Amino acid sequence: MDEGSFSRVGVVGLGTMGAGIAEVLARGGLAVVGIEVNQDALERGRGHLEGSTGRAVKRGRLTEDAQREILGRVALSTDFADLGDCDLVIEAVPERLDLKRKVFAELDRVCRDDAVLATNTSSLSVTDIAVTTGRPTKIVGVHFFNPAPVMKLVEVIATVLTEPDAVARVAALVKGLGKTPVTIGDRAGFVANRLLFGYLNQAAGMLESGHATRDDIDAAMKAGAGLPMGPFTLMDLIGLDTCLEVLDAIYAESRDRRHAASPVLRELVTAGLLGRKTGRGFYSYDASGETEGAADEGAPPVVGIVGVGPLADALAALCDRAGAQVR
Repeated sequence: MDEGSFSRVGVVGLGTMGAGIAEVLARGGLAVVGIEVNQDALERGRGHLEGSTGRAVKRGRLTEDAQREILGRVALSTDFADLGDCDLVIEAVPERLDLKRKVFAELDRVCRDDAVLATNTSSLSVTDIAVTTGRPTKIVGVHFFNPAPVMKLVEVIATVLTEPDAVARVAALVKGLGKTPVTIGDRAGFVANRLLFGYLNQAAGMLESGHATRDDIDAAMKAGAGLPMGPFTLMDLIGLDTCLEVLDAIYAESRDRRHAASPVLRELVTAGLLGRKTGRGFYSYDASGETEGAADEGAPPVVGIVGVGPLADALAALCDRAGAQVR
């Protein structure tokens, strides 16, 4: 089936993630019904949508007419009954199994029998959510990455109960939205997070053991592996509490030591130092979110070079260019 098999899609939960998913769907020309728990949350969701599309207009990636069209395709409501006509509903509420199960019980009640229901979980078992509904064959995972309008990957998760047709239709929709779908089984961390968080956790372990400094590990992965940011900058951006939750969920299933959260990570979370959002994690941040003290300002370093010749001259020139005093 092509992406046309879904024409009206519901999104439950309009936080940063849910609003991003609603925007992606509306940009793809679909009618969207956005649901929030109360009027205040609904207005915050509207703000996320207007803010994100507004930034795209400012950067010249979207015209004002296109922004109006996109926003016009999203109907906002606090009434679950408004999802009754949807072909597909994507749940994007916070990562709590009890809360997701409650949402799915309500979706089960109000949605058509042939509607596909999807969860945007990043760390919970899709099967755990599916088995509490009356339609486990129609439940899939659809894991968008944050920010949804920018990130290309979407993981489509099938449980042992999911109809292959439901998975194929969701993957076709994702592709039609200009994203890259990967279809996988229901394993903690799916593909990207299972690989990524093993690496992030190992970086924290290397820091803790004194293998290298925070700045040097970040620099090595940027300059050596060609990554856009180092592991500590990335963990601070994701949120250290989220990193810990994901690692704990993967470790509970895999019992693989690479996912046993590093003590330094757990200590920072316990202390409430969660990264950018709290102003301090592995790095400290000022009010504008810029890193403070990644490199201390002050007197230029003094570098002594022993020996003479072309190599010594080249080293002296490099140090001089970097602002060091050469002796």
